[in-house]
Amino acid sequence: MRLTVRIVATGLALVFACYFAARALWWTSPPPRPLLVLLAVLIYLVSFAVIAVVGAARAVKMPRWAAALALASALAIPQLSNLGLDPAALRAPYATWYIGSVGLIGVVCIVRRRPLAGWLVLLLLTIASTLWIGILDSLGLGLVGSTVWMVIAQLLVAFWRRAVRDTDRLAGIQQAASAWQATQIVRQRERRERVQYALAVAGPILARVIATRGDLSVEERQEAHLSEGRLRDEIRGGELLNERARAAIETARARGATVTVFDDGGLEGLDEQTKGVIREELADVLADSSSARLIIRAPRDARIAVTVVGRSAAGESSDEDSVELWREIPRSR
Repeated sequence: MRLTVRIVATGLALVFACYFAARALWWTSPPPRPLLVLLAVLIYLVSFAVIAVVGAARAVKMPRWAAALALASALAIPQLSNLGLDPAALRAPYATWYIGSVGLIGVVCIVRRRPLAGWLVLLLLTIASTLWIGILDSLGLGLVGSTVWMVIAQLLVAFWRRAVRDTDRLAGIQQAASAWQATQIVRQRERRERVQYALAVAGPILARVIATRGDLSVEERQEAHLSEGRLRDEIRGGELLNERARAAIETARARGATVTVFDDGGLEGLDEQTKGVIREELADVLADSSSARLIIRAPRDARIAVTVVGRSAAGESSDEDSVELWREIPRSR
């Protein structure tokens, strides 16, 4: 069994409980009614075991019925113990065992997240000990110690809660930082890939432009035009494209169509699998299009990831009749 702080604390509490019970039975002279004292000790041991152990494996907070049992024990134990003793021996060390034991019950209530029950236990103990031996004797024979231990327990619980809250917040910050770092790594890799792609696309034609000082043939000018379009696509909307979509755009431009790509963040927040499905659907739309002008846009929208608009060659105006294609690709599949 793995040793934890909770197990150690519970074990120490049980040791102290057994100490107080043994102290109650360490008589210097037999009490006139020993059965009442034994009953008080039995109630104490049973109630303490219940409030310290029951439900602790599932939750730190004590059940309400266990808190009620603690209050009932704090009310019964001093009465039974003092009734079983000789009035002349009420201040003997074995007679005042209940002050420490009931105080320990209050400490357990506080540790198990029932502070109101714990302080009510201390109030009942103070009233009972004052009625039996007086307030000054109660303070001198253990009531001060019980109060101090309860204050310490309350402070430790408060500090522990704050530490747990700070730890959770720190863990959240670390997770957010890790996610941000992973995102930056992915974006850096994508930028490198786009730069490499741009160099591969534009490098040869740029070298040809330099070598010929701009004196290009018709075919070379067409290739330069296509290369410029590919570079513009990678800069403005590389996140939207895969190899099929790039090939479809290249085919459209080769037949004389004008293609414009704008990425305004429509794919942000989506996982890679969903992005891949959207890119494939975009490639299918572009492959089936015959419009003279294609506008591909990824808006920041809660529902739509990509919008594809196709217009006819005569549709340079804003007339709706010139729209040949209107396709919206949703974010959710």
